[in-house]
Amino acid sequence: MNFDFQYMLSLFPRIIEFLPIVLYIGTLSFLLAIVFGMIFAVIINNKYPVLYQILMVIISYFRGIPTLIQIFIFYFGLPQLFPSLSSIDAVTAVIIALSLRNPTYLSEVFRSAFLAVDKGQYEACISVNMTKWQILRTVILPQVTRIAIPPTGNYYIMMIKDTSLAFTIGVVDMMARAKLEAAVTFKFLEAYLMVGVIYWVISAVLQFLQSKLEAYVEKPV
Repeated sequence: MNFDFQYMLSLFPRIIEFLPIVLYIGTLSFLLAIVFGMIFAVIINNKYPVLYQILMVIISYFRGIPTLIQIFIFYFGLPQLFPSLSSIDAVTAVIIALSLRNPTYLSEVFRSAFLAVDKGQYEACISVNMTKWQILRTVILPQVTRIAIPPTGNYYIMMIKDTSLAFTIGVVDMMARAKLEAAVTFKFLEAYLMVGVIYWVISAVLQFLQSKLEAYVEKPV
């Protein structure tokens, strides 16, 4: 086995310099996914006519088609259907794809978190003349947050890893850099293993931060 460990280590500074674009795409997509996920959860819970049926089709589409195909559709397909979107860049296409795909899963996280809060608590708050905003802010949301943080954090980690697909449409990120280095030296194992280790470390750090956040919100007020 001809494995060049020194070469693999030498790739670290050349690959890690593209970490900011990975975090930018993953974090912005995640924040947008949270917003859309909450909107989807409200529509599903209330089953608004027409909106609910349309949303069910959207959810079925995004859950049923691989992420890579969705990225290709947003980057290559939409400009073909709508020429006015021909100026869309690769980073934007990836952000759109990830921020629309993941709410279809996050909506269930948020919906189940709200349903997990006993309705009797809301009725008890009403009986002591609390306003709806007071009930939501001091009673409902703290409990929903505790329930939703673990699965939501896992989706953030997953979205960070999904950014590795961005290189397929020309985004210069860590994966693209690793591919370029491997193409020059033909040392594909070392290059891809290095980028894999970096993603692994990022995931471990995010899991650690998530555990700290979970411990913080579990503390009694």
